[in-house]
Amino acid sequence: MSARVLNGNEIRDQILDEVQQGVLELSARGVQVGLAAVLVGDNPASEIYVRNKIRACERVGIFSERITPGKDISTADLLAIIEELNYRKDIHGILVQLPLPTQIDESKVLLAVSPTKDVDGFHPVNVGALVTRQIGFAPCTPAGLIQILKRSNIRIAGKHAVILGRSNIVGKPAALLLLHENATVSICHSQTTDLAMMAREADILVVALGRPAMVTRDFIKPGAVVLDVGINRLQDAGEVKKIFSDDQKKLERFQEKGTVLVGDVHPSDVAEMASAYTPVPGGVGPLTIAMLLSNALEAARRSSEN
Repeated sequence: MSARVLNGNEIRDQILDEVQQGVLELSARGVQVGLAAVLVGDNPASEIYVRNKIRACERVGIFSERITPGKDISTADLLAIIEELNYRKDIHGILVQLPLPTQIDESKVLLAVSPTKDVDGFHPVNVGALVTRQIGFAPCTPAGLIQILKRSNIRIAGKHAVILGRSNIVGKPAALLLLHENATVSICHSQTTDLAMMAREADILVVALGRPAMVTRDFIKPGAVVLDVGINRLQDAGEVKKIFSDDQKKLERFQEKGTVLVGDVHPSDVAEMASAYTPVPGGVGPLTIAMLLSNALEAARRSSEN
């Protein structure tokens, strides 16, 4: 029996359709949902991310404003921009695209965003709300993981979820969200003794290590559900050939483009060992922007009720 592929694009489309309906309902009450994207400098990857977020806003009817200070802006001047956005009634969500240039104090900037407009879910107030199950915003990628499981009718309660990676953006909040869904949760990291043995205990394995195809069959319990958060761009021909030795289409794509994407989980191993898994690309990634817009809609709803 072959593993089930959890299609993130389909789940994203479901969520965006729901967001679009919510935007229309608020619009009928005279509320236009607004999102501001702050993009500092000219980082090509960041520009692509912001462009995709703006495009998604257009799809669901959210007003979006792209603010692009120069790469030499000071922390104080960037804080002034954030402060102005905090007070604007037409902006319900603020996202600051990371990374920021080195001269900027990133922590100060993220702290300056009003928690009520922090649709990325990075502010300590929202982190505290997540821990204590209060009203706030959860980080978008971990929230997307929960949506993948729920909308794929995969049971979470009572299952052992193992998370490889302890970042503030993915690992820790994913652990809390899974805990809130009544999973038993273990968090593993670079100092964990026998990482593969711990991973093999997982009914639900979340991998967010940032290391291409590191998680092989030795890490996967037969029949586990595997959620691969990693997105790694490979350019080394030897590495590509080793990982995709049995995938002629991937090898041909690499020959054509000189680059190919892979997750943190070995693609053929997970397909053989898991009962269900997210592919890369097209798995977890599409959910991040969908949950960002869902958070923006929720921010507008809360604002309209105050």
